[in-house]
Amino acid sequence: MTQKQKTLVGGVSILGIAGIICKLVGVLYRIPLAHVIRPEGMGVYHSVYPTYNLLLTISSAGLPVAISRLVAHYVTLNDPKNARRIFQIAMRMLLVLGLLTTLLMVLFSGQLAAWQGTEETRAGYLAIAPSLFFVCVMSAYRGFLQGQRSMVPTAVSQLIEQIGRVFIALPLAYLGMQRGGVALGAAGALLGSTTAEGAALIYMLLQHRRADRELSVLPQQETAEALSTRAVARRLVAVAIPITLGACIVPLAGFIDSLMLKKLMVQAGMDFNDALILYGMYTGPVLTLINVPTALAMAMSTNLVPDIASGLARGGREFVAKEAGIGLRMASVIGFPCSIGMSLLAQPILFLCYRGSYTGAQLDVAAELLQISSLTIVLFTMVQATSGILQGAGKQRIPMYTLILGVVLKIALNYTLVRIPGVDIHGAPWASLLCYTASMVPNLYFVSKYTGYRFHWLDVVVKPFGCAALMGAAVYALWKLLFGHPGHLNGFVLTAGILLCVGAGVVIYALAALKSGAISKDDLPGKIRRFIK
Repeated sequence: MTQKQKTLVGGVSILGIAGIICKLVGVLYRIPLAHVIRPEGMGVYHSVYPTYNLLLTISSAGLPVAISRLVAHYVTLNDPKNARRIFQIAMRMLLVLGLLTTLLMVLFSGQLAAWQGTEETRAGYLAIAPSLFFVCVMSAYRGFLQGQRSMVPTAVSQLIEQIGRVFIALPLAYLGMQRGGVALGAAGALLGSTTAEGAALIYMLLQHRRADRELSVLPQQETAEALSTRAVARRLVAVAIPITLGACIVPLAGFIDSLMLKKLMVQAGMDFNDALILYGMYTGPVLTLINVPTALAMAMSTNLVPDIASGLARGGREFVAKEAGIGLRMASVIGFPCSIGMSLLAQPILFLCYRGSYTGAQLDVAAELLQISSLTIVLFTMVQATSGILQGAGKQRIPMYTLILGVVLKIALNYTLVRIPGVDIHGAPWASLLCYTASMVPNLYFVSKYTGYRFHWLDVVVKPFGCAALMGAAVYALWKLLFGHPGHLNGFVLTAGILLCVGAGVVIYALAALKSGAISKDDLPGKIRRFIK
């Protein structure tokens, strides 16, 4: 491991850059996919993912975090033998969970399709089921390497997953459409995702062998007692269950959305095919774009868990409070400009990416949804950062409880708003805003309570928001002055306009953040610091 990988900012940079690249590839991949399988096919494709994400979270969300945290703890204590033993026992557990969830999806594929009222999804469930096993096994390797603060293998495996989808899933989707229409077209795309996960698993297996050899040469504390299988299993389960339950809340909400939203819109008098297209637009183009900047939030949470756990193992409470403060400040610095920038450029981005797949009227509706949904980015980023801090501090039950609160409120608001004619799908993003706000506020309180960090409004809220607001005003004025409605622009002008506005926004925000102190020079990579100097 390099020293850069061992730092919080360095680890976030590695995973964050890879995550953004993966999300961008995912956005670009869905453009030709929407053209190949059409809006109806995208509705079927995105109907499968909520159930898949829920089962995937149940089987592989908690144990990798537990592995990362416990491996970091024992490596810090110079006890690599127990670190390795934790991984071996966790791997057995994940193998069983992966097989079980794969079998469940295969056996209940017909029933799941019936519950959703979309029979075309059954083939998709069968196509993606094996990837549950692949990802479970791969998550054990990722947790083991992350516990040693080695983030590059995880980043590369994510890139393999996304690139594999482009080169495998699109041809399979095309063949499926030719042979069986929308149902087999969506299933072909999902089968391509399964194949890409298998390729990423092979890569992680090779990386684990290298990391295991490096771990074996580390000094071993002679007085350390070997942990029993039962003791390790108990510790893994104690850490993993609350994290798994907490991580399941958002996928569960997505699963409930997949059951609720279409039916509620139909109850409000909408044609089912129109409801399917609206649902596909919201869960496809809109949420896919939202997920691009949230990759940084996921990277931050992944890094904070072993970072906080290692600090507590050394007894460094001041270090923990400092790292918690850095994590929260970075969450705001990332979240505010992403929320404001994407909300302002929602319409041109959607027209650029999906003009060939959806009508102008449909894209105007999607832009309205994206303008609201973009505001969840900063909230989600803060929820992820606070969850990572609390999980690393051994308080993994708290994020679980706060997310349960948020999702209960989200379901209630969905049920109230989506049934109203004229509101319909527009109620879903407002419900998400309520969900993440309800989770974030108590999380911040408990981070201060258990890490000793004192919340700094000026550094965490006022400065980042002020810089992002200045950036937003400039970007809005620039776009309105030079371009106007994107439906009247050709592809070249539209691309140039978005790049100009994004570039201007980045420069304005960076200068304002450095000048105001929202970003310090110490936060920047060494090469950039030397360049500024």
